[in-house]
Amino acid sequence: MVISEADLLDRMNRPLANRLLVTPLLDRDQVRGGSVDVRLGTDFILLKRSARAPIDPMTMNEEAQDYQERVRVEVGDKMILHPNQLVLGATLEFLQVPDDLLAYVIGRSSWGRLGLIVATAVMVSPGYRGSLTLELANLGDTPVYLYPGTRVAQLVFHQLSGETAAYVSHGGKYTGPVGPEFSKLGLDRDWEAIRLIGIGRRE
Repeated sequence: MVISEADLLDRMNRPLANRLLVTPLLDRDQVRGGSVDVRLGTDFILLKRSARAPIDPMTMNEEAQDYQERVRVEVGDKMILHPNQLVLGATLEFLQVPDDLLAYVIGRSSWGRLGLIVATAVMVSPGYRGSLTLELANLGDTPVYLYPGTRVAQLVFHQLSGETAAYVSHGGKYTGPVGPEFSKLGLDRDWEAIRLIGIGRRE
């Protein structure tokens, strides 16, 4: 069930332990039509085109700095996103999602019509806390300027039908960030099993 505008506002005014927190909420109109608009923050991670080798997810945590460059673009300035370029940004807002809700990140259609795809990984887990990393990709043929502080996406919240483990308690890798985070795919627990299968086949 999608949470309505009235229920979203009610959830935002509950006691802190069970509150839906989206802060700073710069404009009351960010909550409307059953969704919450979120704004683009000021910190970005650019993937280096001159990386020395292809990205290896199994060893990426050791070599992450080889593939990324962190930049800050202040509110009032702009950053150019070239065609076929992927940049990691983050929401200006910090979120606290109650354990009985989950959310989906949906790019605003006004940006999509310019070729900008926002948040290719779209689900926000129950119990998540932190700013959201946004995967920003320009699928158009023309460069696009990105402006920190502008509304780039919206969150649609859903009520869970039963109890579930909160994000932190089931091993969430991206907990409490206040800016964009590079992939932590190398921390997935199944990499070791995959590695052992490969060793077994070679033997």
